[in-house]
Amino acid sequence: MFKAILLDRQDSGTVASVTDLEDSQLPEGDVTVRVDYSTLNYKDGLAITGKGPVVRKFPMVPGIDFAGIVEASSDSRYQPGDAVVLNGWGVGETHWGGLAQKARVKADWLLPLPDGMSARHAMSIGTAGYTAMLCVLAIAAHGVTPGQGDILVTGANGGVGGVAIALLAKRGYRVVASTGRLAETDHLKALGAADVIDRNELSSPGKPLAKERWAATVDSVGSHTLANACAATRYGGIVTACGLAQGMDFPGNVAPFILRGITLRGIDSVMAPFTVRQQAWQALAKELPESALEALVREVSLGEAPALASDLLAGKVRGRVIVAVNA
Repeated sequence: MFKAILLDRQDSGTVASVTDLEDSQLPEGDVTVRVDYSTLNYKDGLAITGKGPVVRKFPMVPGIDFAGIVEASSDSRYQPGDAVVLNGWGVGETHWGGLAQKARVKADWLLPLPDGMSARHAMSIGTAGYTAMLCVLAIAAHGVTPGQGDILVTGANGGVGGVAIALLAKRGYRVVASTGRLAETDHLKALGAADVIDRNELSSPGKPLAKERWAATVDSVGSHTLANACAATRYGGIVTACGLAQGMDFPGNVAPFILRGITLRGIDSVMAPFTVRQQAWQALAKELPESALEALVREVSLGEAPALASDLLAGKVRGRVIVAVNA
């Protein structure tokens, strides 16, 4: 038996409950993992509350990521006792996910936990931090250096935003954080932001082209915010898009692309190939020690997680929520 958050669909909507399940109920997969930590992400919030069409079949165990120890494996790449981490691949959407004490998944979806990284450290980073690193790697690969100008991070108080600020600042970039919670300015500056601006500067319809302000952007917001970030990006700069907190629309225009030669780079954390995942996690292990994340992290038990889902969607949760599934 193991405990899990189980989602079911009823006439009243999606119902989430902490339930005891049998090992025999686990879905098909090559590797069974004893989960130590999972997280609560924006997508998990949508799944648990039923406010977005995230879950494709019911019943479903949510949780788009987890870290733990291999219990059993029919794949030669993983042996009992191996420490592993998982992000994406439809886990928590079409396949039972990480908000449980056990998970069974395809071996192709797993990644060995980097040497010296604990399960708690990995989930303090989680899918949000891993996505942030994919953005940072894309900016670096584009050739943007710290001397070329400010880097804008939108949704700065969210999981992606907070980790992106810390990573960029550590690499020497000057970061400008955009947030709707200016009361968190001191927190954002402690993470490494040089300046903090009100998200209202970017969240309304803007001009086709604006004054050049940013050498690059990490955007987890979408909609008008993304369009305005593109409009104010410097010649030859890059905008990395990885979220849709404001909306999935893109009410922009071609001017920044054909007049300033900017690049809009989509960041996919769900289906990224093994080599890309490995590069990101190795860089995270090197550049982001667990001690650097404590100000971002709130730890809760499995039973406490469902109640936080609505607050997460409403933008009331700072940073990262990690779930100690065995607490």
